[in-house]
Order: sequence, then structure tokens, then C-alpha cells
Amino acid sequence: MFYFEVKGMELLQKLEILADAAKYDAACTSSGLNRSGTPGTIGSTTRVRLLPLLLRCGGASPVKVLITNVCVYDCQYCVNRRSSDVRRAAFTPRELAELTIGFYRRNYIEGLFLSSAVLRDPDYTTEQMIQCLRLLREEYRFGGYIHAKAIPGADPLLTQQLGLLADRLSVNIELPSAQSLALLAPDKKKQAILAPMGQIRDGITVSKQELKVYRHAPRFAPAGQSTQMIVGATGESDRQILALTQGLYRTYRLKRVFYSAYMPVSNSPLLPAPQGFQPPLLREHRLYQADWLLRFYQFRADEILDQDNQSFNPYLDPKCSWAVQHYGLFPVDVNRAPFEMLLRVPGIGPKSARRIRDARRLSALGLDELKRMGVVLKRAQYFITCRGFSGAHPGRGSAGRERITRALIDPNVFSAGAEQLSMFAPPAVDRLVEQGVPPRAAQRMVREEAVQCLARAL
Repeated sequence: MFYFEVKGMELLQKLEILADAAKYDAACTSSGLNRSGTPGTIGSTTRVRLLPLLLRCGGASPVKVLITNVCVYDCQYCVNRRSSDVRRAAFTPRELAELTIGFYRRNYIEGLFLSSAVLRDPDYTTEQMIQCLRLLREEYRFGGYIHAKAIPGADPLLTQQLGLLADRLSVNIELPSAQSLALLAPDKKKQAILAPMGQIRDGITVSKQELKVYRHAPRFAPAGQSTQMIVGATGESDRQILALTQGLYRTYRLKRVFYSAYMPVSNSPLLPAPQGFQPPLLREHRLYQADWLLRFYQFRADEILDQDNQSFNPYLDPKCSWAVQHYGLFPVDVNRAPFEMLLRVPGIGPKSARRIRDARRLSALGLDELKRMGVVLKRAQYFITCRGFSGAHPGRGSAGRERITRALIDPNVFSAGAEQLSMFAPPAVDRLVEQGVPPRAAQRMVREEAVQCLARAL
């Protein structure tokens, strides 16, 4: 391992502090951008490289790091808040640029995810980020992937410069409502967060139009923008969060909305008490599943959750839950059903639905063809008919309904083992374990109760 040293603090010590401080930011994935290397530049966005040290301290590929965790804000849910007793550090733009290019040249990382606490004010913080990215792009000729966090409240001209240097920008919406934001982060305003999101949306649109006229026009955030919100720190329902998500996709044309289960990092009386608090990981999981339905399955938020169902079913994924509630619409003939209806069949995803739509133009499809197309027949058989198959007949009465329910129930909720239990187990399982029931026995008991309850809903 190579070694860097600076005055007062070793550079790798700074990296450990600032990469660890960035680990709660989930708004980072692969770029979705295929930028091949060009003569005179270093890097591309097509290869994946890892750095074990950075993974241990919260990094990723691309590595996630803050330029500083010194913050003037005192957001109650944030580990880097002004009043938090944590180790502080700050990179100079040159230090971070040299560190990034050094790791990249050694094939440790794919790119950079750069965020920051607010040092002095949003403008100064953004200027520091711009200096770092400009060094990477212009002096070191770095052509790899860069994701940068736009700082709400910064001058729009600075955000514009940041977008011309980064591949993707993101602005964290933080909390699901303006009321929660005012309560837990009074230094931040909803409009100050939404304003740069609108600017980035408009900047991307203008950039695409300019590229049609002049192919060498500067590209503004070519990989789009994303956001993140914290789940479980405040009392908003799943329905409220999903409606907000849909609005963000429609209004700001986001690539992704990320959800982060609240982690107890504060003793603030305004937040859930850290003692005994379990991060809502199952809820986060369900939100990602519902988000997928919004983006790829042509669902609307009010179809997934409504006034009578404000929260996700812990035992069924959102698509199966919808199918159970609308069981009277099934079975559907896969050789005749509209594409939109195929997407709503449990066990049929977008890829298999497209394959069915294309293949049925040539000949009628049977179970063998559906299986080869990737249809999960264990689930789909109760909701479809096709050539030579008139639908599965699970039997009448409660026994038949239970058979369907067992095929649909989410296996992740009842997976054996302590790790899965801590990640996905519903509260009922946890309560039985606390009472001394062995984990696997608790899972079986709650599973049987859930099956019977869900079967009655069919």
C-alpha cells in the first residue's frame, strides 16, 4: 500500500474519517453512462475497480468521500451536525484530487462520489468542490465517472460549473415533508432544496438540445440527477413518501430516488430513542420495490397505496399485494392481455412481458415457452391462462387461498438465520424472539399466522 503524508494529519487518516462520514449517503450507484476513454485522458466509466480500505471505511466503487465533515448546520438526524462529537477533518482540493487520481492509477476505484458538509456557507463549499473537480478534469485529465452533490443555497452559477465537471448531480431532499424539515433541520428550507433540482433539470434539457446542434458542446450532468430521503426519522406514512417520489420523478425527471432507513445517530428528543430502536430496513426494502413499480411497471402511487392502505404489507411485496387486492381481475390470457396488464401479473417482469408481447405475434404461447422467457410460474400460474393451460386450480375454500398465499409471500421476511432476521423480520418475530422463542420457531409461527390472515383477503 502506498503512503501519503501531510502536515498535522496523515492523508489516509483524513480519508478514513471522511469516507466513514459519507457512508450514510445512499444516492450513489453505477453511472449508467458509457464514457469511453479518449486520447490524452485517464479513465472511463466502463470498468469496475475496488479498494478494500475504502470499502471498510464506507466507500464504494466509485469511492464515496466528503471534502469535509465540518458543518455549520445542526440537522438533528445527521452524524456530521455542528453539535455532534465526532472527529473532524477537511481535504484541500489538491489533496483530494491527488488522492483520487492516485487510487485510480492503481486500479483501486472506478470514479469519485464527492459530497460535503457545509463549511462556512454553501458558496464556499461548492467552490472547494469545483476546484477539486477542475484539477481532476483539466490538470490530471481524468475522464472517469464523477458524481457530485449540489449544495442547496449555493449560487446557481456555481451549481452550473459543478454540473459541467460532473457526470451526475444529486440534491438530497432529506425528509419527506416541509414540516419535518423545519423541525429537524431548521437551517434548510424546502424551496432551497427544490430550486437547484429544477436548475439541474433545465440544464440537462438545454445541454441535450445544444448537443444536437453541436456535438462538441459542453455536457451538463449527462448521467442525470438523483436524490435521497431519510425514512423512519419522522411520522410520514409510506403513502405520503410514495406520492412524493412520484412527484419528484414527474417534476424533476430524476434518474433515481434513494431511500435511507434512519440510523440512530443522535439523542435528540425529536427523534426515535436510540435504545432498542431498529432501523426500518424492511420498510426501506418495500419502498425500493414500489419505486421499481413506478419506474418500470407503469403503476401509479395511488394504485400501490391508497387512503385505506397507508403502509406496505410486511409479508407481500407491493406488486403481489396489489394482485391480491384485485384478484377479481385475474386470470388473464397471456396471448391476448394488454402489455400493461402483463406487467401486473406476479412472476412477470418487464423483460419477460416484452418477450411475451413480441413472441405471441408469431404463435400462441404455452407454459414451456413462458418458462423459457423467464416467467416465474410458481407465482404466475394462479393469475394466467395460456395455450393448453386454463389456470392453476389451488382448490376451493381456505386451503386454496392459503396455497396461493404461500406462493406469493415474500421469502426474505422469513429467511432463516440471524442476519436475515435482523434485516427483514417483522416486529412480531422480534417480539417472540425477545420472549425466548427460538428464531426459526418464531419465523414459522408468524409465517403461518400471516398466511392465514392474507388468505382471508383473497
